[in-house]
Amino acid sequence: MSRVLVWLRNDLRVADNPLWCVDASAETMLCVYVLDRRWLAPWRPGGARARIGPARLRFLWESLMALRGELLVRGSDLLVCVGDPVDELQAVLRRAPADVIRVREDSGWQECDDVQRLASRLPSAVKLERVSGGTLFTREQLPFAPGALPTTFSAFRRRVTGLAPQPSRMAPVTLPPWPDEAPRGLPPLTRVAPEAAEWRPDPMGGPWPEGGERVGRERLQRFLAGPLDHYRDTRNALRGDDASSRLSPWLAWGCLSAGQVMAQLAERPADEDAAATASREAFVDELLWREYFHWAARQDGAALFGERRLPVAHEPALEAWCAGATGVPFIDAPMRELVGTGWLSNRARQNVASFLVKDLQVDWRLGAAWFERWLVDYDAASNWENWRYVAGNGRDPRPNRYFNVMRQALRYDADGDYVAHWLPDLASLPPGPARHAPWRYQPARFAGPRVEPEAWRPILASSAVVTGQ
Repeated sequence: MSRVLVWLRNDLRVADNPLWCVDASAETMLCVYVLDRRWLAPWRPGGARARIGPARLRFLWESLMALRGELLVRGSDLLVCVGDPVDELQAVLRRAPADVIRVREDSGWQECDDVQRLASRLPSAVKLERVSGGTLFTREQLPFAPGALPTTFSAFRRRVTGLAPQPSRMAPVTLPPWPDEAPRGLPPLTRVAPEAAEWRPDPMGGPWPEGGERVGRERLQRFLAGPLDHYRDTRNALRGDDASSRLSPWLAWGCLSAGQVMAQLAERPADEDAAATASREAFVDELLWREYFHWAARQDGAALFGERRLPVAHEPALEAWCAGATGVPFIDAPMRELVGTGWLSNRARQNVASFLVKDLQVDWRLGAAWFERWLVDYDAASNWENWRYVAGNGRDPRPNRYFNVMRQALRYDADGDYVAHWLPDLASLPPGPARHAPWRYQPARFAGPRVEPEAWRPILASSAVVTGQ
């Protein structure tokens, strides 16, 4: 007989969760989630706003409440603490001793460091079990050593093509009972973070992606039932609930696993239509990108975050970017959408990141930290590896990787409908280039941008954006 403590992190589901695979003779099981107090610290030195923003916290709390409901019907429960993860777990163990602690191996450097700190403080009688999970493939499946990860995604994809993802596990029917001496439940969000409790998503952003396993499964079924067939053609759209899969929030928090997504995709009949087949392949590529970045983060460790300290100096260009006040509609619109909803399309993310780093010349890590605060689908590997990629110092480094914002705007938002949606003052301008360069169309009404790179000027000149009208 053994007493088990399950330490939950980014794995907030009951189905396809290897943490529940405990010995049948387990006497009790205590399930603990710790909200790291470091997440409530300022997102940058000298700031006042927390590293985890209200949108992320709202989705997390919804996911935790949903998970608790799933555990209760299986004879278990959930305990949510706030503080240093290692300190909180030790406090729990003093009240409810355990013989085994199970925790999932994570790609994040800080998460790995927490596990090491806990291991160093545990008595020898307590066994710490690190469980693999969170990825499509196990370490043993990879056709290369962990330290020999291919330097480009294309090379990685070639090496893993043909590998079978880990089989998806069914949800347990019952779980070992909760220990009598253990506390349970979660504190109200109003006490943890009043800002998050009061925050409401901007209705202009469409339906809120409610946290929890059930909603994540429903979203997956909806996507596979139709939007998947045109994914390749719509994934670069800036708006639209079904333009992309929109599964990333549930994947990031572990309400869904990548293995579940691949298993459901495999059950779908093969497509006879060439366009649908291409869309399916494009979607699998996105799952493989996520996989690649998770293995890359494990290899990079603390180097993933660049230098350990973020710049302290006040940077007006950064503040304008964060506030959606750069004067460039194709940047300001998505930055306002981000703060209003906790979400951005992939195309918008690439453009605002490139603009901050290449045009405004701001340290890329500050942009990554702002995304960490706001994105509902934030996970350390995907966020920081993507920012390094755009900055040109990550995987497949290319210092000249640059998104010409004006060219992108005229290609992906030709009529300016997206920017006018989030910047209503632009709706009075004629659809087309004028909405992307309003300072040229009506200079007396619209202030110019902080920067207007030379690369934009021939594009604007050829796009019939007139001045003085």
